[in-house]
Amino acid sequence: MAKPADTPATATIAEEVTRSNYLFRGMDQMELSELLNSEGVARQKLYSSRPVYTAFRPDTSTDVLYVVVSGGPVIVRSTPLDRIVALTYPGSCFGMRNLALAYGRVSRSFPSLVEAYKTTNAIEIPVGIAKTLYTENETFRERYDYLFELREKFQYHLLNCSTYPPQAVATLLRALIYQERSLGNQPQADGLYVFDLPVDIIAHSAQLNHRTVEQVLKGMRRQGLILPPQDDDPSTDTLRVADAEGLKEVYSATRDKVDWWPLK
Repeated sequence: MAKPADTPATATIAEEVTRSNYLFRGMDQMELSELLNSEGVARQKLYSSRPVYTAFRPDTSTDVLYVVVSGGPVIVRSTPLDRIVALTYPGSCFGMRNLALAYGRVSRSFPSLVEAYKTTNAIEIPVGIAKTLYTENETFRERYDYLFELREKFQYHLLNCSTYPPQAVATLLRALIYQERSLGNQPQADGLYVFDLPVDIIAHSAQLNHRTVEQVLKGMRRQGLILPPQDDDPSTDTLRVADAEGLKEVYSATRDKVDWWPLK
């Protein structure tokens, strides 16, 4: 039987993900387009504050891998503390830990809500395609496995952060910098690390109240660790890290060493 002809839609998706997504970056576009055309790949708009699915439900797996194209971030909220324990930005994927594939078969935790914090454009890759790529493409397999490692390291940062506000916020920023740098998404051409990162997300990740987060960010701007908002920022929540090494010092500091924070 002849192979199905590539449709313009799958060809466009293949070109898009091989250019900009960590899992597919650099893959052969024609081969990927043929594979994507074999099953129901679909574009999906995930709307703000609407659940995508509940992760880690007992004996339950999902059937698609979500490739984030634009918008977001997509977050994972743990219960009962309503703590944000994962953030996915464009250029990465989510859903791996709930697919019956690779580490997803044993990656289990307590039920957690997965939602788009802001409207997100994503591509749904059926699990059958992911399994084929995982079996036949060594680069895809290595990168897919690495996404699990990055998730664990991100949570490790958050779970080991101090209750001391400057260190707690710096911990989240360091975790994001490490994650996005590892995925090849950051830094920008000018050396800055740029995140759409609302105060609410920082507060729910670092377990701080919103007013405290705002004061920490103000102090970090005065120290030149992050830059003040600009007129051309793509979002009112854009946070631009100018001094990643300086953040590392705050991240590892004790209470006595952050002299710009007034409360000891």
